[in-house]
Amino acid sequence: MLLDLTGKVVLVTGGGRGIGRALTERFHAEGGRVVALDVAFDDDHMAAGDVHSLPCDVRDHESVQQAVGEVVDRFGVVDVLVNNAGVNVEGLVSDLDPEQWRRAFEVNVTGTFLMSQAVIPTMKNQRSGRIINAASFAAIVPSVGSAAYAASKAAVVQLTRVLASELGPWDVTVNAYAPGMIPTAMNGFAEMPEPAQARLLDTLSLRRWGRPEDVADLVCFLASDAARYITGALVDVSGGKLSTQMPHKAYEIRGPADG
Repeated sequence: MLLDLTGKVVLVTGGGRGIGRALTERFHAEGGRVVALDVAFDDDHMAAGDVHSLPCDVRDHESVQQAVGEVVDRFGVVDVLVNNAGVNVEGLVSDLDPEQWRRAFEVNVTGTFLMSQAVIPTMKNQRSGRIINAASFAAIVPSVGSAAYAASKAAVVQLTRVLASELGPWDVTVNAYAPGMIPTAMNGFAEMPEPAQARLLDTLSLRRWGRPEDVADLVCFLASDAARYITGALVDVSGGKLSTQMPHKAYEIRGPADG
């Protein structure tokens, strides 16, 4: 299957680092005209060719409107919006700082709302578009100490479903993706002690860490015409995390001799 994204104007929030950077690079490789939005960029961030960088604080209405306005002025269209920007906030409910709770919702939920709202007029006018939102496996099964993060990502899922129906008459699809355990600077999975890593990997049917490229493969598919009839969906890209109660048992049955 050929995913033809040539010439598509793609906005990626949080595009300066981590999974967001992988997304910008992948869309660029697929021929898209990519705009990475972030509050700050690494010095070596791609800034040539068809990848453009714009400062944007997704929590701030004026900042969002200005960034999207610049994109529309330059390209005339917005074909794809990937609401990738997010923050992880940890802490027991009894101990959680209210400011941290608010920060999780401001970035993860309000940022998705403001960015989506900003591109809706253009996508309606085009009578086409793709909005793709970063949820999390935590929106499906949360963890102790993840109340702020999990609740905010669950809100993203419900926002996605409402937007899918509201924008359906204009042939705009809206979907969310739920990454599982992909080591990034935000979560520090790869820096955990070996026993802690092993416990986490034991929850995966595909017992290996996910890669940003795994998410990019899915997001590019959802952005393509091949996904034209998929909307309002939450797609799990977690390596089968907790698809069964104890997926590690299959590895014990296989044993090392079976390869």
